[in-house]
Amino acid sequence: MLRFLPFSADLAPYFDSINREWIETMFALEPVDEEVISSPQSCIIDQGGHIWFAQHQTLGVVGTCALMKKSDGIFELTKMGVVSSARGLKVGEALLKHVIEQAPTIAHKTLFLLTNKKCEAAIHLYEKNGFVHCNTIMQQYGDAYARCDVAMRYKGI
Repeated sequence: MLRFLPFSADLAPYFDSINREWIETMFALEPVDEEVISSPQSCIIDQGGHIWFAQHQTLGVVGTCALMKKSDGIFELTKMGVVSSARGLKVGEALLKHVIEQAPTIAHKTLFLLTNKKCEAAIHLYEKNGFVHCNTIMQQYGDAYARCDVAMRYKGI
């Protein structure tokens, strides 16, 4: 049902449209969002990061998630989104599990994420899949987004 595709230039527009949809629905796009989603090659891939896409057999590309390199072995799980038409199909959970499977060889020191309390379903998904709330991550990276009021670290690494 789902295939996971690594980043390629022809998939970059999906990274923009999928993330733009959920961010604009829940929040306002911040300058950092605009920069990253419109230039994933230079902002994520060229900096040593990774992006994956979830492709549904009939709906096409329906989700995306990135690991953005912060420093050697330290990565932020970021820009994870699923198109509204595919919500309820467990695409987010399958995509998150795929990214977590890749993470130990990439984020071998720390894997973390930043989010907002309004993203209750996502926070529950992260908790269910091994992320724990972390004040240290909040102190180190929480100022990256004005909307950030939740920081989590993956306990499996």
